[in-house]
Amino acid sequence: MKLTGSQVVTEVLLDHGVDTVFGYPGGTALNIFDELYKYSDRIKHVLTAHEQGAAHAADGYARATGKTGVVFSTSGPGATNLVTGIATAFMDSIPLVAITANVPDSLIGRDAFQEICITGVTLPITKHNYFVNRIEDLEPALREAFRIANSGRKGPVLVDITKDVTAASIEFTNKPPMELKPLPSMEKEDIAAIVKLINAAEKPVAYVGGGVVASDACKELVELLEKADIPAAYTLMAAGVIGYDNELNLGLVGMHGSVAANRAMDQADLIIALGARFSDRVALSPEKFGRRAKIVQIDIDKSEINKNVMVDKSCIGDVKEFLQRALPYIEEKKHQEWHERVAGWRSKERVVRTTDCQLHPYDIITKLCDMTDENTLYVTDVGQHQMWAAQFIKHNKAKKFITSGGLGTMGFGYGAAIGAKLGCPDDRVIHITGDGSFHMNLNEACTAVSQNLPIITVIMNNRVLGMVYQWQTIFYDKRYSNTTPERKTDFVKLAEAFGAEGYRADTIEEFEAAMEKALKATGPVWIDCTISREERVLPMIPANKSVEDMIID
Repeated sequence: MKLTGSQVVTEVLLDHGVDTVFGYPGGTALNIFDELYKYSDRIKHVLTAHEQGAAHAADGYARATGKTGVVFSTSGPGATNLVTGIATAFMDSIPLVAITANVPDSLIGRDAFQEICITGVTLPITKHNYFVNRIEDLEPALREAFRIANSGRKGPVLVDITKDVTAASIEFTNKPPMELKPLPSMEKEDIAAIVKLINAAEKPVAYVGGGVVASDACKELVELLEKADIPAAYTLMAAGVIGYDNELNLGLVGMHGSVAANRAMDQADLIIALGARFSDRVALSPEKFGRRAKIVQIDIDKSEINKNVMVDKSCIGDVKEFLQRALPYIEEKKHQEWHERVAGWRSKERVVRTTDCQLHPYDIITKLCDMTDENTLYVTDVGQHQMWAAQFIKHNKAKKFITSGGLGTMGFGYGAAIGAKLGCPDDRVIHITGDGSFHMNLNEACTAVSQNLPIITVIMNNRVLGMVYQWQTIFYDKRYSNTTPERKTDFVKLAEAFGAEGYRADTIEEFEAAMEKALKATGPVWIDCTISREERVLPMIPANKSVEDMIID
């Protein structure tokens, strides 16, 4: 059948099982959006307040569902507004396809109205991108985009299409998605060598990253940990892969990780890195990281091997496949002495209340967990509240904690929460944010209201830019340069102005009462929680320092 370029776009989406997309229209994208209107019974387009919000929504949708997120924009500023969202997905290895429309091919390079070379702009933050100025190249580019986004280490792909291509016609036949590129072939000898190290270790620790979630290897991971009696620490991207009440769970590792997790990594004789990349938030001082241990790394991306930390043995490939092949050869063991040492470090864990403020972050998050079930999906912005959420939420399932890890994008949360809720309508979605992050993209409240999404937003409001304020307090002699904005925003009134419900809480009793109302609401709710600006995220290992420099009090 003969279709226009815009019809080709929509048909390829249907071929890939896409039923929800996010975006914002504009002049060069009119043909595509006209076609989306005609396909509205099969593809739901969610109009956001801003293209950045659309990119974060597509990202949150992908993280919550495991599907590929899709976002649309027009040319020029529409396309550039996607950049932060694309970079966020890139740093956290999230499958995303961004489809942008550009000016007609005859105007390319002439500084036309809203012309931008978005492929050049996004080259460093995509797995691949395409500039399509011939109708013959459109279908192959779109199909390859989905294939590349989901092959190997997942990530975003951008397809930029000139307006004349969206109007041109070509013969088209529906096809199934292309097969994903073959995974790297793991050598039997490499697996055997790592198994031998695991079986010989007396003080092993697993270092678990987002690759375990991406490969759907949570079940196999727990089997390994329990069979070989190995405690495990996890990164932000892996929260939930091990139940919070599993005795082998050491908690979050890194700059704001638990005492037990960081001490175990420092004292272990073997570190098993599974789908984790030794970022600077974990290996803060690479030359001191794991210095007493042999380190093995299993990762799908060869470029991550020996990039930040030198390892003794590596295996390039899918974590799930590695675990499935290794498990039969792993010996059942007990490491009683090692666990006694870990228990000693655990005994030093405590919640540090820096002030006597009536409402403490720990109490807020504990109450959230007590009032909701395990199917609650938590989404955060970036800052102190993000770390408190990572530390205190009773993580029990993968894909139930959505946050920006690698790029650390303030303003990520509300868009991502919208995408997560649309992708998982049966899950309760709670958005945890701070007043600094929330100010960045709270305009997406209009999207949540328009879509009638019962997202509960909990604002930890200390009226400062909390994480930077904390650093200035500790390391800059309390020189608070531009971290005390003195904003007068009334979040309760603002919520009502958007058409949402708003509540204020100064005590835990008021917060509980507000949550009871929020849980019954059929649309968005904001709860403005007053916390002290002097509260700190602890423990803390300063940048470029080691576990020896951990600040606990």
